Amino acid sequence: MKNFLKILLILVCSIVILAVLFIGYLTLTEYRPAAISVASVTDGAEKKSIAIGDALRLVSFNTGYSGLDKTQDFFMDGGKRSKPESRQEVEDNTEAICSFLKEQNADIYLLQEVDVDSDRSFNVNQYQRYQSGLGLYGAIGYNYYCDFVPIPLPPMGKVRSGIVTLSGFDPYSSERITLPNPFSWPVRIANLKRCLLIQRIPLEGSEKMLVIINLHLEAYDDGDGRARQTAMLLALMEAEREQGNYVIAGGDFNQTFEGAGTFSMAKTGFFVPSILKNSELPEGFSYAFDAQVPSCRSLATAYTGDKTNMDFYIIDGFIVSDNISVDSVKTIDLDFANSDHNPVAMSVTLKTQEEN
Repeated sequence: MKNFLKILLILVCSIVILAVLFIGYLTLTEYRPAAISVASVTDGAEKKSIAIGDALRLVSFNTGYSGLDKTQDFFMDGGKRSKPESRQEVEDNTEAICSFLKEQNADIYLLQEVDVDSDRSFNVNQYQRYQSGLGLYGAIGYNYYCDFVPIPLPPMGKVRSGIVTLSGFDPYSSERITLPNPFSWPVRIANLKRCLLIQRIPLEGSEKMLVIINLHLEAYDDGDGRARQTAMLLALMEAEREQGNYVIAGGDFNQTFEGAGTFSMAKTGFFVPSILKNSELPEGFSYAFDAQVPSCRSLATAYTGDKTNMDFYIIDGFIVSDNISVDSVKTIDLDFANSDHNPVAMSVTLKTQEEN
């Protein structure tokens, strides 16, 4: 009996020591980005220019790290999985997404959940594939950078992922802006570090800039984090508009828009988006979204095409300053074939001084 208790004690102590060492390692290696840092730009094949009065087409797409196609569920949304079954699945999704982006012939692409070197996506460098495949100027703002994410079982492992902006324009500046983090230690150490990716593009013949903000706001907090991140985003946009700049923010808000309506919410309790109210916007700004087609599906189960027994959301879209005319905005229904999101396309025109 004494030997059994001794062995049990040694085993328990060993597990505790290993857990302490593991948490200590993750704490020491935790990604701690600066409040503002340069997001290096990879050169495109051909440089374009834009001027006041010009039209512009943008596409925002949460690509789900090429691992959340219609066959997948996700453990944080009530499912069980954290990664697809094979590298080939990731390769196929990446290729399909890249082909779709090429077909759009957009001036600017705002992509979210793009992996660079992650175990969950079999280390496929999706950023490099999209940037080189489209031949555009590109930059990434890392928002998930951890040597080992220990959940679920089997664990997610190493993650290197972020938000990516691709365009035909060589920006004057490209910056990663750190957003408020709602999580404390130790949950924080293996969690996302949300950010904004802001690029300022010169407008030909003007001292003003076109300011493009790529975003992916908090999803799995109690709502306070999303609210604080949204407030910071709006304050930054307002400051840019006060300088006379043309401002567009787009991406995955993880919140729905006032007036977007409600789709089926059969499994509420896993993820229920709060509402972005028009009254919260600074003067001179408006939301741009498509209220007819869901931009995201629940990941509680795989997607079979069943429209009645799954949650759908409108959480992807844009915020636009009043010196920009929104000509159209449309969610492109890809039926969640290669991601748990549908892309949103928007066409705009930069108003002249006479039109403002």
